[in-house]
Amino acid sequence: MDEQTLLHASFNPKVKAYWTLSGVLVAMFTLVGIPFIPFVALIIWLVSSAMLNAMSARLLERKLVVKRGVFFVVEKSIPLEKITDVALSQGPLMRLFGLYQLSFETAGQSGAGALVSLTGIEDASEFRETILQQKDSLTLNKAKTSDTSAPKAEPNELIQLTQSVQNIENMLAQLIAEKGK
Repeated sequence: MDEQTLLHASFNPKVKAYWTLSGVLVAMFTLVGIPFIPFVALIIWLVSSAMLNAMSARLLERKLVVKRGVFFVVEKSIPLEKITDVALSQGPLMRLFGLYQLSFETAGQSGAGALVSLTGIEDASEFRETILQQKDSLTLNKAKTSDTSAPKAEPNELIQLTQSVQNIENMLAQLIAEKGK
């Protein structure tokens, strides 16, 4: 059964410059990497284009499907009912480029940190809100269907049940009174 795609994320091309600058800064701080900065920048710039083209995130009716990877392609399917948190973060370097990172944490995941993180989604806050709204909608629908599937007691059954409970209470009161003697 194929689910309908509710929202498809697009990624900001500025994420390439962000990844490149991040790599250059790491090379600068290692001191040994300083002579290799031009090569590091070129390699990251070239690879980041392929990485950006390979990334996708689709919100379906019941799950979020995230796909990424150039050499090793990874596709993760996250059921919306298992998502416990969708964090929206922005570091100083991301702020420079106007980028955000979305991090998804799920119930039952092993280890600390996010199960999946996506950097550079355009309209990240809107994507986050749509995911949370769909998750809430699923939860409401599930609650409604579970309420309607519960059997309803007839009035006569309720009267009989109440009388049974009263009889049990009377018997308990008699037992307590007899023990007190």
